[in-house]
Amino acid sequence: AKKAAPAKKAAAKAVVVNAENAGFKAGDVYQALAAAEKALTVKEIAKAAKISEEETLLGLGWLFKEGKLVAADEKITLA
Repeated sequence: AKKAAPAKKAAAKAVVVNAENAGFKAGDVYQALAAAEKALTVKEIAKAAKISEEETLLGLGWLFKEGKLVAADEKITLA
């Protein structure tokens, strides 16, 4: 009997880390939070911004460094 080949997983798209990309991801995160007008989790921000959770974290780091965000109860909102 032939064994079925294991299912292939789609290769995860690599997150490019550089100043330009981090700035764009920060903009995506900021816009998603501004549109939501409420605190969101990382997963919710990623879904709203239509970017990966890794890209969301990259953007969040940028915005936290600039003092534009506040975190409480595992949710993040604009400062």
